[in-house]
Amino acid sequence: MRIQLLSSLFLFSFSSYRYRVSSQPEHASFPPRGWNSYDSFDWILSEVDFLQSAEKISQRLQPYGYEYAVIDYLWYRKNVPGAYPNSLGFDVIDEWGRLIPDPDRWPSSEDGKGFTEVAQKVQSVGLKLGIHVMRGLSRQAYDANTPILDTTTGRAYEESGRLWRAKDIGITERACGWMPHGFMSVNTKLGAGRAFLRSLYEQYAEWGVDFVKHDCVFGNDLDVDEITFVSEVLQKLSRPILYSVSPGVIPTPVMEKDISGLVNMYRVTGDDWDTWGDVAAHFDVSRDFAAANKIGAKGLLGRSWPDLDMLPIGWLTDPGSGRGPYRMSNLNLDEQKTQMTLWAMARSPIMFGGDVRRLDETTSNLITNPFILEINSFSTNNMEFPFVTGTKVSAHKTTNHSRRLRRSLKEVGTSHTQFLGFTSCNHPKVNGWSIKALDQDLDQICWKESMRSHEPLCLYKRILTSDGRLISNQGGFHLLASHEMEFCLDASPRKKRTSKEFNSGSFSPCRSDANQMWELSNNGSLISSYSGLCVTVKSIDANVGNSGGVRSWIATGRKGEIYVALFNLNSEKTVISATISDLTKALPGKNLNATSCFGREVWSGKDFGEIKDSISMEVEMHGCALFVLNCP
Repeated sequence: MRIQLLSSLFLFSFSSYRYRVSSQPEHASFPPRGWNSYDSFDWILSEVDFLQSAEKISQRLQPYGYEYAVIDYLWYRKNVPGAYPNSLGFDVIDEWGRLIPDPDRWPSSEDGKGFTEVAQKVQSVGLKLGIHVMRGLSRQAYDANTPILDTTTGRAYEESGRLWRAKDIGITERACGWMPHGFMSVNTKLGAGRAFLRSLYEQYAEWGVDFVKHDCVFGNDLDVDEITFVSEVLQKLSRPILYSVSPGVIPTPVMEKDISGLVNMYRVTGDDWDTWGDVAAHFDVSRDFAAANKIGAKGLLGRSWPDLDMLPIGWLTDPGSGRGPYRMSNLNLDEQKTQMTLWAMARSPIMFGGDVRRLDETTSNLITNPFILEINSFSTNNMEFPFVTGTKVSAHKTTNHSRRLRRSLKEVGTSHTQFLGFTSCNHPKVNGWSIKALDQDLDQICWKESMRSHEPLCLYKRILTSDGRLISNQGGFHLLASHEMEFCLDASPRKKRTSKEFNSGSFSPCRSDANQMWELSNNGSLISSYSGLCVTVKSIDANVGNSGGVRSWIATGRKGEIYVALFNLNSEKTVISATISDLTKALPGKNLNATSCFGREVWSGKDFGEIKDSISMEVEMHGCALFVLNCP
């Protein structure tokens, strides 16, 4: 018997990747690598698109260790009018209430074959198949009250003289926070609840699945009982399955419960897209997990790796857009290099998110850089390195103005990205919304405070009438990202939405559901009658503040080399420096006080030759420098 386990703990997503269990367990020695469909296809991926992508991964990325091809969420949902992520009644389930692929998008799944043929084709080109699954039981199966399969008998589950059904095991008050119409926990204390979960994962094994990404089971949606039981089921399967758990919601900065002993891969962020604010938000969380010794820590029969989420570079779609890849990443090349370097230094699993069928040379060179992949796989002693200084470079060199300061003493600069949050209406900071009339047919509702040089955050207000038409009026209303797009804000208290997403159509399609209806009180608060919570606006500074405008990471290589990454979070060029002697503070096993090092910088290719006192480089806005030092 063998098993591979993986878990994603946090949103800032955690992923602990795999291991294999046999009489002599094989541990996951390094973070996994692969491709995930979400950033380029949202949920509308088809079998044709997926198999084309798998073929390209095999041809272009597999030689660099990319081995997983992962089908992200809602592969069981019909792509028809009215269907969207939190819709109800559009999923394909079997007689036992188990989700099966939508045969219109996945024609090879007909006649009960599931992903069997897809798995065979993926594996025939040397890759491994992964799928995304949600917590527990679907609301559709619960409403249908389907019987539960007992895989030990092949018949409906019986206990205490009666047949058990979905409504006996579903816990409706524990619905997924960001998809409440979709999924709920099951009662694992009941034999019927355990039988249902067992039937799910045994079915995935029968299909030939190699990797399962288990969502909405961590953070505020933590379900230790389900994670624990699924781990037990996976250990008893006849084929190895890599197990990753994801939160699906934003947790507190500190782990609520350490489940690393149950998984191998855990996610520490969630639903990140191609904005600089999303990239910058990973610095604090990756630092914290390194400080907690979670990078490469021992997990259940394997090791755990902090999954910083997919890499949204190359050709992408928009979150919630319901369309395939149609645009290039909004991150510039310097920001992409920063993301790749942080992922490597933090030893995150590397899951490329762009359309691999349109993989351009620049993106390919970035995600296959040999130094990046070497650091990601084999480096040790990975941690944030605080002993760096930053000197801002003046836009006008002739003025010779610069400012030099110690990162640990004073902030150099920050990045400002606003996002919507949900909190109690008694909170003092919710009373900040007001009406801004644009014309007689259209109003905006704007937050009172602008974020420094940014314009105030505004949403568009419209009313849903009884006949389903959207018009401007008073009373309950929708909040739209744009007056040109029919995507409305949901009242989920747990789904982070950045202001960048407003322009990209990430809200759910507008409908008459109560969780999309809002009211503006006289005191300036936006109230959801669905959740009873109010909307507030925060800045991403909460994630990157107190960290300064420059950051640095350090690690050691398997041949004794030292890796030093310098990151510029400022909005202007900055000279970042670190002394050779300070490296000893992070690497106490090395005495570098009287040592010269020989070094080169990876992204520029510059050979610095002998370095006696310090490393220093002018780094572009949001860019980075990556030094490889040999210090005999």
